Amino acid sequence: MPYTPIIGTLGYVMSPDRQRVLLIHRNARPDDAHYGKYNGLGGKMDRDEDVAACMRREIREEAGIECVEMVLRGTISWPGFGKHGEDWLGFVFRIDRFEGTPLERNPEGSLSWVPVVDVPKLNLWDGDRHFLPLVFDGDSRPFHGVMPYAGGHAVSWSFTRL
Repeated sequence: MPYTPIIGTLGYVMSPDRQRVLLIHRNARPDDAHYGKYNGLGGKMDRDEDVAACMRREIREEAGIECVEMVLRGTISWPGFGKHGEDWLGFVFRIDRFEGTPLERNPEGSLSWVPVVDVPKLNLWDGDRHFLPLVFDGDSRPFHGVMPYAGGHAVSWSFTRL
């Protein structure tokens, strides 16, 4: 059976000193599948854009800022992650420089700067704890992972670095 995932982007905007990351607390809509969780910014790719354009658009829409410098940190295949078990393929970026002042909130929830060292203490998707260290570490090689989900939880994690 062919793999036909939903393609999306996930971005982590860094503060100028690289000690904090801009996260969204998905607290605006109780019917949101991500309700109560903290996450990076991003979403589904449109059919007429590439992944970099998608990431720039999503950051602009969700945070009101413009990406100046971003790095593709990796890709993740999330079979079964969607609300109804849909498969996702995500391109994970770190945004190292931006222009503008981030919004305080958007229709999905509130935005806040969180010290990178405190991110694991937040209410995250359980699988995020596996790949987030790879987003923030000093290894310049991108990672490419697979993280199957079942019942809203990660069931395994494997990755390769090139």
